[in-house]
Amino acid sequence: MAEAVAKVARRINATVEEGKDTLDLSNCQLISFPDGVFKVLRTVSENICVITLSDNEMKAISSKFFSTFTNLRELDLQGNVLTKLPDSIGDMEHLTSINLANNSFTIFPDKLTEIATLERIDLEGNSITEIPLEKLASMPALKWLNVKSNPLDSNTQSALKRPHKFDILSTSDS
Repeated sequence: MAEAVAKVARRINATVEEGKDTLDLSNCQLISFPDGVFKVLRTVSENICVITLSDNEMKAISSKFFSTFTNLRELDLQGNVLTKLPDSIGDMEHLTSINLANNSFTIFPDKLTEIATLERIDLEGNSITEIPLEKLASMPALKWLNVKSNPLDSNTQSALKRPHKFDILSTSDS
């Protein structure tokens, strides 16, 4: 565990010292976003546009995360055990891409449909049965949705086969 903490500290320090716009905390055995990180990144949080938290063991992500990283454009949460997102994600004004593949979602995170800038949503490998296609269709920027390897119900699968203004990757394409 100490090694994981040291890895997180090194990566955060590099982001702060080098003024990077990217924070990569993938493969750090995190079960949540460490509170201490908010303090350390306070001076540079507005500059951070890309955060990778993939391949951790995160069960939840706090609303403080989204109120701190307000200029986030890309968020990679692939390979965790998330089941939901906080409502505050709907307030993200710059987010264009979110990767939630290989998590534990059973319900489509509806708040994503409130993000006007969102272009790419990856939900491959979850346990989602229904997708709010009407809400997705009204998203102005959405270009791509990946729902492969989800146990989609037959109504959703039928609806996915109809033409949409964005690309959809689903298991039924194979």
